[in-house]
Amino acid sequence: MIICLGEALIDMVPCGGEAFLPLPGGSPCNTAVAIGRLGVPVKFLGRFSRDFFGEILMKRLGENGVGDDLMVRTDRNSTLAFVKLEPGREPQYAFYTEGTADRSFSAEDLEAKLPGGNLPPGANCLLFGSIAMTMEPAASTIESLILSQGTRGDAAPVISFDPNIRPFMIRNREAYVRRFETWLSAVSIAKISTADFDFIYPGLGLEQSLERVLSLGPVLAVSTLGAEGAAALLRRGAETLRVSAPVVDLPVADTIGAGDTFHGAFLSWLEIHGKMSRRAIAGLGTEELGEALWFANKAASLVCSRRGAEPPTLAEVEALK
Repeated sequence: MIICLGEALIDMVPCGGEAFLPLPGGSPCNTAVAIGRLGVPVKFLGRFSRDFFGEILMKRLGENGVGDDLMVRTDRNSTLAFVKLEPGREPQYAFYTEGTADRSFSAEDLEAKLPGGNLPPGANCLLFGSIAMTMEPAASTIESLILSQGTRGDAAPVISFDPNIRPFMIRNREAYVRRFETWLSAVSIAKISTADFDFIYPGLGLEQSLERVLSLGPVLAVSTLGAEGAAALLRRGAETLRVSAPVVDLPVADTIGAGDTFHGAFLSWLEIHGKMSRRAIAGLGTEELGEALWFANKAASLVCSRRGAEPPTLAEVEALK
């Protein structure tokens, strides 16, 4: 089972003129939906508003098989993210987060749902990241769980991190990068886009950026490359394995949720194939890692062929050749 942590918000998507359509979103929320649609057990740990936007989020997750017993309800408002879409450009966002439900996820909430930091039976992966790690107290709450779980050695769950950076949410880049590298010390998998690397390690280049990430703790570093697919570096003792995979050539409607779907599909492949442990990931061969990347790229290609973050089912991914 995979547990997702981070923001769950409402994307206000343009729907003609000056009008916006409210749609459930947030990177970890989208990833949880992607995992659920692929038939892998998944839960979401975080705070949700009792407002009507919160009900939309709860319904979205529930309809896609995401367990709700780790969710905390609150009277605080839901976070809103207004999206600007332009042909040939990445989506642009304006976030409204002050005092909102997901941002307010606290140490008390964490203790109430995971007493003593103990994960529920069957939980073998924690997924975290995105703008939640730029907002307090949610960032410190999630950080405390990740760092404590990362020190458990062989008993530690797989911890997978997607920074999904929105630069305008980060006031001090140097401070964020220091904290980012602290999180990496507890992480098993780092999934980082080239746009993220441009912010974190400007001018370093993809290969050196991936190598730096591996040097800080993860077993596996994966980078999504847009239309060029994905590349991964896997640390196997003294050796480093390099693998890449292409995307599928499908018409692109938009790229909303592409990285989230890739992340969820990659982790789902590991779970489906019994590879969800740090030891098993370190033992992946070139062919297996290539299969996992290809599976995730197929899922991401399918979501890009649709409007909005609408991840595919397992049958749809398997049918795509």
